[in-house]
Amino acid sequence: MAETFDTLSLDRPEDHVLVVTLNRPDSANAMNTQMGLDLMAVFEKLAIDHQDLRCVVLTGSGRKAFCAGGDLKERKGMSDETWAAQHAIFERMVRAIIGCPLPLIAAVNGAAYGGGCEISSACDFVYAASNARFALTEVTLGIMPGAGGTQNLARAMGSRRAKELIFTGLPFSAQEAADWGLVNRICEPDDLMPEVLKTAARIAGNAPISVRQAKQAISRGLDMSIWDGLAMEIEAYNRMVPTEDRREGVLAFNEKRKPDFKGR
Repeated sequence: MAETFDTLSLDRPEDHVLVVTLNRPDSANAMNTQMGLDLMAVFEKLAIDHQDLRCVVLTGSGRKAFCAGGDLKERKGMSDETWAAQHAIFERMVRAIIGCPLPLIAAVNGAAYGGGCEISSACDFVYAASNARFALTEVTLGIMPGAGGTQNLARAMGSRRAKELIFTGLPFSAQEAADWGLVNRICEPDDLMPEVLKTAARIAGNAPISVRQAKQAISRGLDMSIWDGLAMEIEAYNRMVPTEDRREGVLAFNEKRKPDFKGR
């Protein structure tokens, strides 16, 4: 992906791994309209063309903030019509993030407030720096989470914990986020990206069709009955049987070597 974006930086630090960095450090990486458009463009393109990517990491620039949420300076004085038009972009953006067919890891390097918390919870899983803090503060501003927060937090933490956090708007620590199911791993700030990239490289070394199908089975199956989920799992599983990667995986095991998966 060679495009350049006003509010994002893109990097390929490992084979088959893309790092997308929210890059508005002077504004605590707050989401403005352009960032919504830029994120939408990146993730909608990935849904159409995986290129040779097998894993994506989403993080923020600097050490203080992952994303401070919506840019309230930009929103000051917005008409109702302009606000709604901007939010329609944010809605489409978060749907593109949730719908990303590739594994997506959030590397939360600092504050993830409001929309920043929503973006992190829209990813497949989250690693966080020990100094990271989370909050859904929308009710303190006369609005409510509208970029997946009410849905993704409830799925990660359970409805009772999500209700407490959303109704109060209180911040919570990385350790609390881990204890409650939102964060998978806490790292020291200097170790965050090395640990995330280590995990991303591990994922990228596995059979890419297998990983994508497993992601789809988990994500969609959660909204089904167990029986429908099992049926969907088998449909996803059967997609593996005729692939070159399935044959390569078995051959490599028997030849006692690392498989060379091609995504075919």
